[in-house]
Amino acid sequence: MTQKITRLSARTPSASSETTTKGTRALLACGLVAGPLFILLIVIQALTRPGFDLRRHPASMLSLGDLGWIQIANFVACGLLILAFAVGLRRVLHPGRGGTWGPLLIGGYGLGLIAAGAFVADPAFGFPPGTPEGIPTTLSLNAVLHGIGFTFAFVSLTLACLVFARRYAALQQRGWAVYTFATAVAGLALSMWPGQDGASVRYFIASVIVRAWTSAIALQLMTENPRS
Repeated sequence: MTQKITRLSARTPSASSETTTKGTRALLACGLVAGPLFILLIVIQALTRPGFDLRRHPASMLSLGDLGWIQIANFVACGLLILAFAVGLRRVLHPGRGGTWGPLLIGGYGLGLIAAGAFVADPAFGFPPGTPEGIPTTLSLNAVLHGIGFTFAFVSLTLACLVFARRYAALQQRGWAVYTFATAVAGLALSMWPGQDGASVRYFIASVIVRAWTSAIALQLMTENPRS
């Protein structure tokens, strides 16, 4: 009888193990929803904010004006969700391939987004309505720090893509490796393309591509990894 109970206990997950698994899934789910939520709020604002034109104005400029708090909150909330996602990645991947630098770089991406929200860009190109057209001749400290945060987020995410591409290649998951590497290349190409014509549209498309990738790997890990 005692042996039977012991064997049954060995096959039944403990309450703490089940709680840990649910917690990890919740953390990974943060990475799943962060990107779509961020893009959705930008699209809604782009369609409703007077004077804003996504063909001329970078999404970061939505942080300006009376309703700028919405985009500021969007940056910060997305950054916090990505930080939670990084913790979930650490739980699932460490100490395996990509289990150290992958979560760290994703965490850096989240911190960069929070910084980009905490510091706002300068008015430009006539937005908010009533401000001068064109680019300011000098940048405020807030704008400089916003640019640093944005750049840090972008570089961290690009490097994370390369880390995950190497991981997927080592695991012989060729489709994921190609998709992940292509995401890094597309993000770099669209963001660093020379010239200002259509720059805000390119930045937005790059943002959609890289955020779709974070959602995709979150979903992949939630469905395929037994530890989640």
